[in-house]
Amino acid sequence: MLEKKTYIALSAGIAIVLLYLLNMLYFSLLPDYFTVDKKTGSPSGIAFVNTTISLMGNELNSIGGWLPNDTPLSPTWLLDNKQNFQLGVLEVVRYNTRVLRDGLSRQRSTDSIDADCDKAFTSFSNDPLKWIFPSAEGKYQEGIDRLENYGLHLESGSAYFYPRSDNLIQLLEQYASLLGGVNTRLLNASRTRPASPDNASETSGVPRFTRVPWLKIDDNFYFARGVGYGLYHMFKAVRIDFAQVLKDKNADIIIAEIIASLEETAFDPLVVTNGGKSGIFASHSSNLRVFLDDARQKINSLVNILAQG
Repeated sequence: MLEKKTYIALSAGIAIVLLYLLNMLYFSLLPDYFTVDKKTGSPSGIAFVNTTISLMGNELNSIGGWLPNDTPLSPTWLLDNKQNFQLGVLEVVRYNTRVLRDGLSRQRSTDSIDADCDKAFTSFSNDPLKWIFPSAEGKYQEGIDRLENYGLHLESGSAYFYPRSDNLIQLLEQYASLLGGVNTRLLNASRTRPASPDNASETSGVPRFTRVPWLKIDDNFYFARGVGYGLYHMFKAVRIDFAQVLKDKNADIIIAEIIASLEETAFDPLVVTNGGKSGIFASHSSNLRVFLDDARQKINSLVNILAQG
């Protein structure tokens, strides 16, 4: 009888562990790309707003929901790839709502700030790691609700979106800044750096180097993947809402090239490695940085095109 109880308890324990591991893998699946468009006759700005809503809404409603604030009891706690991916998407949403509040929804800088855009930005600025008082999910859903309200006001003509060249430049400069920071993180993950000021050689004056901690490599990689995923969709929305500006500046080709570069960031290695130039393992951080940096340079070129009279 005792052996039977032990067998049952052991079997139940193994089943729980296996279920836990399966949930870990299942909840860590990254989202698919979605279609970016707008209904015929919808005003400018609807594609931008709806795409921002979809980016955040898809993460909140994805398998496992919002993961960065999960507790140690959650099956997703030990697998942080998707968590960092979601943080990258959130960063794009935050940049969107800041520019929407400060520029895109106002004709002049002296105009009053749209209340929905302001509340959306404030909501998305909340700590992504908080699970209570308030929860990240609750505040981000508030942000989505505010953007949906702003979209309804756009449709009715009681709110505004100004798809001008100067507003597009402001948005693009923010995206370029975001990519610059992401590329710096990837660069630091793919090269050596001084361990401390005390490591300088007395004979050569050249500091000794150590690599970025291994556990940080995949964190930076998946954060960058989330940024690339978010910007890929946002540039599709920009191509819709700023179509006339891009046409007037003959910039249709370059924005298509930006989208193509961002699309190339959609690779998901089984294990993120940080191999050197002569090593047998790939440097996934370097490979990802190539495409993101190419997108950033093209964004800067587009800014120059738009700035020309």
